[in-house]
Amino acid sequence: MIRLALALIFMAGSLAAQEAEPPMDYERLGKIIFALDPDAQPTGPGFELTISDVPVLVITDVNADRMRAMVAISSAADLSPEDLQRMMQANFDSTLDARYAIANGTLWAAFIHPLSRLDRDQLISGLAQTVNIANTYGTLYSGGVAEFGGGDSNDLQRALIEELLKKGEEI
Repeated sequence: MIRLALALIFMAGSLAAQEAEPPMDYERLGKIIFALDPDAQPTGPGFELTISDVPVLVITDVNADRMRAMVAISSAADLSPEDLQRMMQANFDSTLDARYAIANGTLWAAFIHPLSRLDRDQLISGLAQTVNIANTYGTLYSGGVAEFGGGDSNDLQRALIEELLKKGEEI
């Protein structure tokens, strides 16, 4: 009985090792990116690609073991305190793995992750969330997947639904 249990544990461990993805590196990242956008272009330590008509820049830093996917949204010069507060609320609960960020006078949607520990599905999800928060800036501020909760976004989004329902009562 013990031998059977040990054999099953060994086999399960071997199968898990066979299914484990290799560590992410620049070459593997490029293969995934080109699968998502065959017209992607390598640029320096990263890539430029388009997802749902949105230009995305992916930068790697092998020495720091980091990867950053970014979408430029707008100039940060005209952001109001209300805009900044809403983005911080969304960063807490509705953007999930992507974030709003400001750098060099630009408002960005960004997904940042350790490069070597990034797996294919995390990369694809992170890219999609980054595009989603760029596209929903000024409206839902959402990464497009379930909200973490405990923050303000759900109530604010519900307020929009209530407002639209009220407007719809007149029709």
